[in-house]
Amino acid sequence: MADKYEVIAGSTIDAIGGAGNIASFSNCMTRLRVRPVNAALINDAAVKKIPGVLGTVSDGDWYQVILGPGAVTKVAEHFGRLSAVAPGAVIADAGAPDVYYEDLGSGTSAEALAARGAEMKAAQKAKNDTPVKNFLRHIGNIFVPLIPAFVGAGLVGGIASILQNLMTAGYIHSPFWIQLQQVFGIIQRGLFAYLMIFIGINAAKEFGATPALGGLIAGVTLLNGMSADNPINNIFTGTPLAAGYGGVIGVLLAVYLLSLIERWLRKFVPDSLDIIVTPTIAILLVSLITIFLIMPFAGWVSANLLGGINWVLDVGGPVAGFILGGLFLPLVMLGLHQVLTPIHVEMIQAYGSTLLLPMLAMAGAGQVGAALALWIRCRRNRSLTDMIKGALPVGFLGIGEPLIYGVTLPLGRPFITACIGGAFGGAMIGLLGNVGATAVGPSGVALIPLIAGGAWWKYIIGLITAYIAGFLITYFFGVPREAMEGDDEVSEAVARENRQAAYDGTVAYN
Repeated sequence: MADKYEVIAGSTIDAIGGAGNIASFSNCMTRLRVRPVNAALINDAAVKKIPGVLGTVSDGDWYQVILGPGAVTKVAEHFGRLSAVAPGAVIADAGAPDVYYEDLGSGTSAEALAARGAEMKAAQKAKNDTPVKNFLRHIGNIFVPLIPAFVGAGLVGGIASILQNLMTAGYIHSPFWIQLQQVFGIIQRGLFAYLMIFIGINAAKEFGATPALGGLIAGVTLLNGMSADNPINNIFTGTPLAAGYGGVIGVLLAVYLLSLIERWLRKFVPDSLDIIVTPTIAILLVSLITIFLIMPFAGWVSANLLGGINWVLDVGGPVAGFILGGLFLPLVMLGLHQVLTPIHVEMIQAYGSTLLLPMLAMAGAGQVGAALALWIRCRRNRSLTDMIKGALPVGFLGIGEPLIYGVTLPLGRPFITACIGGAFGGAMIGLLGNVGATAVGPSGVALIPLIAGGAWWKYIIGLITAYIAGFLITYFFGVPREAMEGDDEVSEAVARENRQAAYDGTVAYN
């Protein structure tokens, strides 16, 4: 007998047009991300009606199904098995399908249907094919697959930091704790010491370059083997280049250049020599350009970008916190929040922590407060309260999509009041100042172990502020009247409307 995750996967495949309409797919912490062959085949209304689906987002070439943490991994496993598409694999475009959900009238030829489908696909692509949207989409596709590693390594690193602090304070000192702290630190550095290589591989996949070469070019920026006695100098300033100078920005630029050069070389290199000539020339050209041009330029950009962000945070204080905390939920709703990950990574590498993440984390806390208010005010609405009970635990841990798509956004006003609650939490973080996270991971209470410099108590105060503000504002101003009606009352109201509509229709007909 199929389990519920297999049922969700099978129903989703059917609703998006069948396995033949899946060009590729992947998943992040909460979303199944499908690249369809033809977007016109997707029956979005049918997908949203599948039990367990919390919502959908159409983001250019990707169709995202919101399932929530844990569930999405299990559904993705069945999705790949049932569709016979491996995660991340790309299936050649099979052309426009013969059948579409739009009714073009009886007797319409398959050719006309295919032409109409191609027209709809082109219109949708043109609508989403803007430089800004493409940039955000690429950034998300590069960093989303790394989020589980960020979470795991970040939390393990947080435990290592706690153990180190306890040892420094003299509370623990046995060899067991010393070695355990060392092992946890090794696990954390397993990601962050080679993060650029992971980013390079993902960027190569996204830009159409060879993944192995993308990882190699990213590894070049680490300058392994450079002698301290004979360093490579920045050709613009004359000062020695540091390993990793230019950070994420440099790697993304270098790998994008690699994709262009690879494609250019393959126009001229014979197939029999491609495996030897193309990678060798591409590596040499891109490596030289990266070391002497891209790294100095990206380093300058990174330094000024981080300086500008820190200036806003230092000068803005509570005002900056209010704005950042209040605007983050809409970014999550649109799936654009991952675009901030490179900034977090740059700040962590430059300063040891990111001051942005704790402020942005207040958005999720404001939503938790709003959900608690809805739970109390709408207790007769069993379907809503059941949804809240299921989504709240992960909401406290900083995973906000289940509450967004299952609770606050469908009701409208609670989403706005949740944003305001998060804004007050962000303002509190800005007022207290110097609250940074040492790694990128889930927010909420799960972020507490990652707060740097013993400022965890400031972060907790911010959380409590956002919880209370989100609760109070929603309780008094954000609860729609219809949400407070019990399930039986809603059914009776719908029945009354249907009876009235039938009566009006009869009167009009007579």
